[in-house]
Amino acid sequence: MPEGEVLVHMCSRAEWAAAERDGVRVPDGFAADGFVHLSTPWQVHLPANRLYSGRRDLVLLHLDPALLEAEVRWEPGVPSDPESMKFPHLYGPIPAAAVVTVAGYLPGADGMFAPLA
Repeated sequence: MPEGEVLVHMCSRAEWAAAERDGVRVPDGFAADGFVHLSTPWQVHLPANRLYSGRRDLVLLHLDPALLEAEVRWEPGVPSDPESMKFPHLYGPIPAAAVVTVAGYLPGADGMFAPLA
């Protein structure tokens, strides 16, 4: 990953408020998966459309990889993703201090999310 590039994590505004309060974000599926799902800005629309189509309460947490306290592994997504595409998975919780920007992530009129570019 190029130096200075951010990773993103998608969650609801309420989940981010809880993470700010607690100082850490531990998603509900963390115990089962063993990692936190992350994306790059140009691939975040794929899981957004698969999991959250039409939702209007989402935010993207832009993360500084240098501030993450656990290992990030680049691993395949789901079978419907492009075959060569790998997603970043964080093998630990997200420290709130690693979040450099929080931005709303709204779908288009058709309920679908677009890549960030």
